[in-house]
Amino acid sequence: MPKFIDTHPMEPFTEQQLRDLQNAPADEFGVTHHDILFSRKDNLIYCVLEAPNAEAIHKHHAKAGISCDWVREVESTRSK
Repeated sequence: MPKFIDTHPMEPFTEQQLRDLQNAPADEFGVTHHDILFSRKDNLIYCVLEAPNAEAIHKHHAKAGISCDWVREVESTRSK
């Protein structure tokens, strides 16, 4: 499944909510969280997600009431 990275404000999410999301099953758009990185100081979240396409990423975030500053498809050096 393709991987994507995006960024958006951390608010309104708490650190615990992010930890809970990390282990959530795929949503109705087929999106799962590979990793969630955040900076409270900068009020930013960097999501590394697996999804069928970028449109699914946008729908995933829209359902949570947020929009991404940007979304990029990426590849990983980790073994699959």
